[in-house]
Amino acid sequence: MTQVDELVSGLLTDLYIGGKAVPAAAGGRFDVLDPATRTVIASVADAGVPDAMAAVDAAADAAAAFAATAPRARAEILRAAFELMTAQREDLATLIALENGKALTDARAEVSYAAEFFRWYAEEAVRIDGSLGVAPSGSNKIMVMRRPVGICVLVTPWNFPAAMATRKIGPALAAGCTMVLKPASDTPLTALAMARLLEAAGVPPGVVNVLPGRRSGQIVSAMLHDPRVRKLSFTGSTEVGRILLRECADTIVNTSMELGGNAPFVVFADADLDAALEGAMIAKMRNGGEACTAANRFYVEAPVAAEFSRRLAERMAGLRVGPGVQESTQVGPLVNDEAVEKVDSLVSDAVSAGATVLTGGGRPRQDGCYYEPTVLTGVAPGSAILREEIFGPVAPIVTFETEDEAVALANDTEFGLVGYVYTGDLARGLRVSERMDSGMIGLNRGLVSDPAAPFGGAKQSGIGREGGHEGLLDYTEPLYVAVNW
Repeated sequence: MTQVDELVSGLLTDLYIGGKAVPAAAGGRFDVLDPATRTVIASVADAGVPDAMAAVDAAADAAAAFAATAPRARAEILRAAFELMTAQREDLATLIALENGKALTDARAEVSYAAEFFRWYAEEAVRIDGSLGVAPSGSNKIMVMRRPVGICVLVTPWNFPAAMATRKIGPALAAGCTMVLKPASDTPLTALAMARLLEAAGVPPGVVNVLPGRRSGQIVSAMLHDPRVRKLSFTGSTEVGRILLRECADTIVNTSMELGGNAPFVVFADADLDAALEGAMIAKMRNGGEACTAANRFYVEAPVAAEFSRRLAERMAGLRVGPGVQESTQVGPLVNDEAVEKVDSLVSDAVSAGATVLTGGGRPRQDGCYYEPTVLTGVAPGSAILREEIFGPVAPIVTFETEDEAVALANDTEFGLVGYVYTGDLARGLRVSERMDSGMIGLNRGLVSDPAAPFGGAKQSGIGREGGHEGLLDYTEPLYVAVNW
């Protein structure tokens, strides 16, 4: 038995409800595939509406006791979860590479990043602040406290199956909430592994419940219409986010959403090109481009556009493509065949409209859900590849002449999650950052994600923030008490 076989054989593959592994009420199961080979990794319980209600019941049963837990006790649980996750990094990274396809180097980085949310919120759990003031009239004191928002439904995507879970679970636990986690059906194994890890860290039964299942719409809708559920935190597409917002309106559920992105990467002629290229490789190729923060549109000032494009193509062409679990792999497969077809369609559309392929531009000659790292120049304005989230290893490059033009191009999207700016002029960098319609800016930096920072977007990229102190407050509600003494 190989190390991978041994890892898979020990996995939790049932639902996790009330601290126990339970089969789906209807007995159904579904297969989880390795996108590198399209072979079955494991068969997982397929939750339905009755299972969702059982999970809400378990969360409700545990809610009062957990909300009353001392902040220090919750902090110690989170710290233990961080320690366990760090100790299990290699197994978790291998599992992520298997079911998601990302390269092991990316998977290891994800586990480290994901664990940091537990460490950060272990520290934040004891810092849930309030305030005390005097009413302007002097008639009473104004006392404001924060209490847990209540039972939370957490819906996570497949591209960061560990980090998107811990970014929600961490602050929810710190605030004293109970929850039901609905992971993406492409990557449920990591979420189930997290359930066991949290159990070992001391999370009481019913506080964290995990529901893998293919009928996501039915499951989530049923929970959102249960009056006991008071919070939805969703990471996924803007299209699905709109649907869930309508669902939340029926019972006025507190909502946080991290939705789609279309990140511009702006390079001015005075930028350090070596640094800009290094940042471009991080912003574009982290997770093989399957990230909401991925650089989606490259805008390069005319005097350096040719050199930047040539050097980026050289870097992209040199990347090693292969199965995520192989140590030599730098770019793994995309998550499934549908993802490959979408990327290929966007590239074909751009090329048919006049774009030039500097490297890549198609599927490599190997079995699996692969796409070649690709650089395109001469991309026509209005091309679908500039309007839609690519979610793959493709960099379309457009040339600009002036600062105003760069800002206008960067803002020409319904999305506003993150933008990247490279310039040698700090005043210009800050000026452009303020003018960009994004919730986050990477200024001379290709990575913005940090557990200590408020992650989230503007426009149709989301509502609320995850990470930082702001991320904790999203799982609380203020209680105002008017009092005299």
